[in-house]
Amino acid sequence: MTIWSMPAKFLLSFFGSLREAPRAVKWVALILPVAGLIGSAVAFFLWSLDWVTAQRFAHPWLLWCLPAGGLVVGIVYHWLGRSAEGGTNLVMDEIHQPSGGVPARMAPLILLGTLLTHLFGGSAGREGTAVQMGGSLAAFCGKHLRLDAVTLRILLMCGIAAGFGAVFGTPLAGAIFALEVLTLGKVEYFALLPCFVAALAGDWTCHAWGIGHTHYAIRFELPPGVFHLSPILFLKVLVASVAFGLCSRFFSEFVHGVHALFKKWIAFAPLRPVVGGLLVIGLVFLLGTRDYLGLGVTSPWPNALTISAFFTSPEIHPWAWWWKIVFTVTTLGSGFKGGEVTPLFFIGAALGNALSGLLHAPPDLLAGLGFVAIFAGATNTPLACTLLGVELFGSDHVIYLATACFIAYLCSGHTGIYLSQRIGVAKDGRQLRSGHTVLRDLR
Repeated sequence: MTIWSMPAKFLLSFFGSLREAPRAVKWVALILPVAGLIGSAVAFFLWSLDWVTAQRFAHPWLLWCLPAGGLVVGIVYHWLGRSAEGGTNLVMDEIHQPSGGVPARMAPLILLGTLLTHLFGGSAGREGTAVQMGGSLAAFCGKHLRLDAVTLRILLMCGIAAGFGAVFGTPLAGAIFALEVLTLGKVEYFALLPCFVAALAGDWTCHAWGIGHTHYAIRFELPPGVFHLSPILFLKVLVASVAFGLCSRFFSEFVHGVHALFKKWIAFAPLRPVVGGLLVIGLVFLLGTRDYLGLGVTSPWPNALTISAFFTSPEIHPWAWWWKIVFTVTTLGSGFKGGEVTPLFFIGAALGNALSGLLHAPPDLLAGLGFVAIFAGATNTPLACTLLGVELFGSDHVIYLATACFIAYLCSGHTGIYLSQRIGVAKDGRQLRSGHTVLRDLR
């Protein structure tokens, strides 16, 4: 190559890139309105969720209506749900192999079901609702625009990214989550830019409606220096990370097992959440506390156990993580609606708080690591969860955050809360049909 040929090659490459500009403009013109619609829907959902949570705190007697609320949710899904009952797994199945499509009714159904669950005190989250709303609205738009299968597939991934980015205020993690959650060990980078644009637009739209997000902080400070790791603290983080991975594996298997038992013992689906509601009420009176109801993000009572309390309280709560698992598994396993992720944040922060007492490590640091690591293990998304930790807590502890997420991912095994995930690269080196083996099959 001569010195004169280099500028020529550069110019050819540059003008070749310019030919892609119309395609990029087309994608932006498609994604921005869809992501804006999803961001607006998530904003309404978060506003509604805050309202029903405030009502539950203001009227404690609403807990007694939890079985009745479960009956309503069960009947609505029994009569109208049909394929929408598949939830997030259905969205993932459609991305992997389009078949019947994601029904438009999924968005209003999951919104109603989640709000009723939280109004009466069920222990559930919000990520599943946002992702299902995003997938449903993206599918609705794609159907009416008559998009081809490849474009619709990318648009569904953008719907996941926009919903996740908007509900947590973490667009970077939302974009990577949409790519990483589909297949273990593989990330489909061809959809990286569309998902990133969708996540940014969804998050921005949600903020434009005046919706804020809870802020968490790790106040533990590293000694001065550009790069520093304490060898002793790092070893403690390794031990805690294994515990986080095993806990995420236990949670996933527990919730699937309880769901299967409810299906086996109670043939009529609408009655399952009725029984689940009665069990949750019994747990409340057994423990004498309502701290494990709802999201677990806020509480009007100053000494209540919340996610923030595990970062700031000087007290160690050794069993809070366990009881949140029991409440959440009972709620979701019986058929109530909502996500698993915010309860996983609570469980992770609570387990980190408990381990800090055993390991003599900073409680807020381990709470933050557990917050993202158990999520990483349960969803098999270590990269997205590392970025989630950076967006929530800052980059000062990124080495510890990455260590916790990566080890939890490996220790969680071939299980997870989303059984439609496919396995691209097995964690244990087994030779599986790449991209064809599904977590549901391995169970």
